[in-house]
Amino acid sequence: MRGVFFFAVLALTAGILKAHAATTLTVQPELVPDEKAVFATVESRNVVPARARIPGTVVSLTVQDGDEVKQGQVIAQVVDEKLQLQLNSLDAQIAGLKSQLAEAQTDLARAEILAKQGAVSKQTLDQARTATEVAASSLRARIAERAVVAQQMTEGNVLAPTSGRVLEVPLTRGTVVMAGEPIAQIAEHNFVLRLRVPERQARFLKAGDKVRVDGTALGQKGDEFGTIVLVYPRIEEGRVLADVTAEGVGAYFVGQRVRVWIDVERRWSYRISRRMVIERLGLTYVRRRTESGVVDTPVQLGRDLPTPTMPDGVEVLSGLNPGDVLVVP
Repeated sequence: MRGVFFFAVLALTAGILKAHAATTLTVQPELVPDEKAVFATVESRNVVPARARIPGTVVSLTVQDGDEVKQGQVIAQVVDEKLQLQLNSLDAQIAGLKSQLAEAQTDLARAEILAKQGAVSKQTLDQARTATEVAASSLRARIAERAVVAQQMTEGNVLAPTSGRVLEVPLTRGTVVMAGEPIAQIAEHNFVLRLRVPERQARFLKAGDKVRVDGTALGQKGDEFGTIVLVYPRIEEGRVLADVTAEGVGAYFVGQRVRVWIDVERRWSYRISRRMVIERLGLTYVRRRTESGVVDTPVQLGRDLPTPTMPDGVEVLSGLNPGDVLVVP
């Protein structure tokens, strides 16, 4: 019984200490970011065109803007009527060559029998063998040509080069296209927020840094935190490009504008949770623990400074000193 009682007391004490730690905060200055709001657009890292491989007329189109496609899926069919005519011509030539080969093989067999009997010369036998080989070679060549045409007809199927979402289909059925002409634009399922930041602030962007993202634009309840995964080394029109990954990016709309806050400078300040703030008669107070008890201390608040561990963080501009212990009211 004493052992059970001892462990119960330990558990109760641990619970009290944990609750006490959760309701107090020791104030210490920290480096807080000076954030700049910029707009990012939801984009795919790669937008790949699905191109026609042969010239012809689009006879079927199975996708439209916004459709999901899988890699290798047939999204359109291009037909060149001349290919079918070439195929019919080659079929007729192959049938004629088969007849010639059969006749040459019959002549060769007859010549071999007569040669054994000494009725024909060796030259006549060689001529029969040569005629048979020529007929067989011509037949193989025509069959190979037919395979080429059949392959060209198969290539009339336009395939999705990657899995993703169709952004644009710039043509309709009945459109005449040339080989290499795009049939659809497909965005890979690899969506990011693409920032365009003035080059004077490029030195503050580093891969792996966290940025604050307006989560409401992405269907979230509050602000989210994304990660910079790539800073492009090329400056375009005085701006630096950077890619940010965040939760909910690219659910459907590509090109959607989302507000993002990036760090452009850091300075020393105080950050506390908003649940420690008391508002009374237009003033803001925090409850500070002192040797004589708990007193309400007026403070001046700055802007919101949320973090992944403190989503309701806010900056305190004045009224606090290092080491102050704040109590949740």
